[in-house]
Amino acid sequence: MFAVERAIPKPPAVEAALAEKRDLLARLLGRLAHEIRNPLSSVDIHFQLLEEDLLGVEPDLLQKLSPRLELIQGELHRLKTIVERFLRLASPSAIDPELTHLEKVVGRVCELLRPEAESRGVQLLATVEPSPEFMADPVRLMQALLNLVINAIQAVGKGGRVEIRVVKEAGRMRLEVLDDGPGIPPEKLGSIFEPYFTTKAEGHGLGLWIAQQIIVAHRGTLEAGNRETGGAVFIVMLPLRDPAQ
Repeated sequence: MFAVERAIPKPPAVEAALAEKRDLLARLLGRLAHEIRNPLSSVDIHFQLLEEDLLGVEPDLLQKLSPRLELIQGELHRLKTIVERFLRLASPSAIDPELTHLEKVVGRVCELLRPEAESRGVQLLATVEPSPEFMADPVRLMQALLNLVINAIQAVGKGGRVEIRVVKEAGRMRLEVLDDGPGIPPEKLGSIFEPYFTTKAEGHGLGLWIAQQIIVAHRGTLEAGNRETGGAVFIVMLPLRDPAQ
């Protein structure tokens, strides 16, 4: 067993309030995305019609207008991407459970991210106890773990260390992502799972929010804390659901 320092559990009332806040944010994001998508589709159609109409104008005028048309088209594409991101945020909790080996999920994440870690001079390690199969969505769990490990890799500097640890605990799987970076400012611990919140220059501030939504959909928990030896730790607790459930 390994200890985690200063990872303070939240009272049930606080957990309920946070869950309500997450649900409200998800609904607001979904509503906002749908409200934007309809007029955006109309603008896109009329832009395409405008392009067709401009094919008959003088070549010099068309050449003059082309950069502006490309700019408008690029911005429309960017708005579409934002809307799709909002829609994904509104329902990141949809899961498709199947019999899953957590060590396989961890192994795949390490395989995918080790080249990025090595390019940054970061050591990526994994310590995984043998665990039973349990009902979970391996694709969504991998997405959540990828976000946590990417966050850790970005937090540490060259020569840093990121470690994934997995143990079985009384009907649950405990997964930790630890790093030896600067840690999380204490005043930020209550906000790091909010959408678009970030303390780093890299990223868009959605990774931790999405990871938490996925873990909550598995009836698990995701918490953050700081280690006494320095660095941050993210703790995932997943129930070992029986296939019959």
